[in-house]
Amino acid sequence: MIQLVVRRLLIAIPTMLVIIAAAFFLMHAAPGGPFDGARQVPPEIEKRLEAAYRLDKPVPVQLALYLGDLAHGDLGPSMKYKDKSVLDIISEGLPTSLLIGSCSIILAMILGSLLGAWAALKQNRAQDYTAMALALMGVCVPALVMGPLLQLTFGVKLHGMVLFGHVMKGMPTGGLARDQYAFQYLVLPVITLALPQIAVISRLMRASMIEALRSNAIRTARAKGLPESQVVLRHALPVAALPVISYLGPAIAGVLTGSLVIETVYQLPGLGRQFTIAALNRDYPLVMGVVIVYAFLIILLNLGADMVHRSLDPKARS
Repeated sequence: MIQLVVRRLLIAIPTMLVIIAAAFFLMHAAPGGPFDGARQVPPEIEKRLEAAYRLDKPVPVQLALYLGDLAHGDLGPSMKYKDKSVLDIISEGLPTSLLIGSCSIILAMILGSLLGAWAALKQNRAQDYTAMALALMGVCVPALVMGPLLQLTFGVKLHGMVLFGHVMKGMPTGGLARDQYAFQYLVLPVITLALPQIAVISRLMRASMIEALRSNAIRTARAKGLPESQVVLRHALPVAALPVISYLGPAIAGVLTGSLVIETVYQLPGLGRQFTIAALNRDYPLVMGVVIVYAFLIILLNLGADMVHRSLDPKARS
């Protein structure tokens, strides 16, 4: 296990360098610049600003200087937020993104696994077809569409409806004060972010569960006279869960990238919304800082998922 961790961490170093270099060149290749706005900046002031942010140097030289600062833990100052460093802005938005992302992935793992296992136990029945139809809808409908639909249904249409003699209150459709994580403001974003992963995990769990139920080990367990509940919970479910655990890495990556859309739709002060605003404003240091944080989290969480899979699967350990 230690050798795996060391090997993956050594591979992560050149991977991060490639990601940083690619993002740096793509960002500078995009049309426009950080000082192209409604207000026209005098040429002499623009030259001073470019010199202050090293934009007057060739892009490879800028990258080398940026990597040198990064080696000392300096992500640079923001070009749009005065008196704020990139590290300060990331530290403000990261807790919100981590909270929404962790709640979404936990919800997706629980509901997706239960839905997939239930569909496998009811294979080729109405329950199976219904579950897979819902999963297909979750895969086909993107978060950019599902978010406004949930806002319209539970935030607008539900508000003022009379149900069982009670006037219903709609769910908040957006807005969240930083460091004030009210439950009602997190429900719709978490559900919207979790729905695509619930769909994928349920389909994956169904296929894995069907294969596990047809294995020789399950036939032997049933031949011994074990109760069906014990056969499913103690023998089939742990084996069927291994592919789902392996999918944790890509699932977490999907949740992190999906938060870019969700935080913009629901106006949440998270890292994804900061990245979107920074990209529109051509705030180069902030864009690079968010890319580095996302890449680091994806690599780290993929490593964690692989470690969990190896600890549970004897074949992977051998």
